[in-house]
Amino acid sequence: MTGEVLVINAGSSSIKVSLFEASGPAGPELRLRGLVDGIGTPHPHAVAKDATGAVLLDEKWAGGGGPQDHDAAMAFVVERLTRDRPSWRPSGIGHRVVHGGVRYQAPVRIDAGVRAYLETLVPLAPLHEPANLQGIDAAGRAFPGVPQVACFDTSFHRNKPFAGDAYALPRELYEQGIRRYGFHGLSYEYIARAMRQTAPEVAGGRMVVAHLGNGASMCALRDGQSVETTMGFTAVDGLPMGTRCGQLDPGVVLYLLDEKKLTSGQVSDLLYKQAGLLGLSGLSSDMRDLLGSGDARARDAVAYFVYRVTCAVGTLAAALGGLDGLVFTGGIGEHAPAIRERVCGNLAWLGLDLDEAANRAHQTRISSPSSKVSAWVVPTDEERMIALHVKDLLGP
Repeated sequence: MTGEVLVINAGSSSIKVSLFEASGPAGPELRLRGLVDGIGTPHPHAVAKDATGAVLLDEKWAGGGGPQDHDAAMAFVVERLTRDRPSWRPSGIGHRVVHGGVRYQAPVRIDAGVRAYLETLVPLAPLHEPANLQGIDAAGRAFPGVPQVACFDTSFHRNKPFAGDAYALPRELYEQGIRRYGFHGLSYEYIARAMRQTAPEVAGGRMVVAHLGNGASMCALRDGQSVETTMGFTAVDGLPMGTRCGQLDPGVVLYLLDEKKLTSGQVSDLLYKQAGLLGLSGLSSDMRDLLGSGDARARDAVAYFVYRVTCAVGTLAAALGGLDGLVFTGGIGEHAPAIRERVCGNLAWLGLDLDEAANRAHQTRISSPSSKVSAWVVPTDEERMIALHVKDLLGP
């Protein structure tokens, strides 16, 4: 495949874009990354940087003058991409799509049938799937005829063993699609590849990857394949997140509906938007704010997060029958040495010996040479993973 691949990761109020040269000698080569944030708000903001980090664009609007929907944001992106080359079109467009359901176990070229099926999955990912679809539609209008590819966060986990894929519910519900899909698959796929180069002995063995950010999950990998993960049917399960609750007794939901008389919409809003670090602290959903606060509620929220991550490592190590390496990635995993230090300290019983200086310096390996379980910090790159998939699917 020649030409350039445009990668789009659309959120509810943002569009992230990356541009890759498809035929780079070492795979897709990054040209730029950009973000249009605050779509539909009074203060949108657009920023773009080239592959070296040099700022290409930094534009702010006030008083509602900026993009107010995804179409307008996409039109702004297209105008800036084509300003110096008016006839430019990408060779392919890749989208991060959170949920692929039962049907899609690999990236797929988007057509009307694919688009219709993805619409049926909106209830399973209400925070993400609608925005993903808006990004697909906006890109299609901006670049008619350019092939678009959906790359799914669920695909990486689709071949898990049945015991890790099912709930203890009547079997017919499993057959109807109520199962533990898992998410953040594009991140885990990228880390599995990166660790093949960084530490092949770990990547080929038993590895736990902690994707910790505003959205957070963890995955147990054996020889690069997903065995178990903390998220399940939806992206609200597992670890506590910025505003999502994580693991929860389903009886709590029934109690909220039956006794507290909340509507299903109110419960959804509570679990997805009012819980997690924000709900626990009452202060912020941002780990940076909580780590810098002296408020006891902030300390409690951080302690809860660390505790749940620690417990998840134990569960995932049990699923693997042991552990060779722990990898931190995501916004918190990559940038919060205090969280890494506390998690690793809790895992000394596994034989994990943290190198505190290496951790503070954000080195790639943060465990001592003698540590029985190694620990690593590896930045994820979901956009590059999408570009690779687009190149592979659309061919030479």
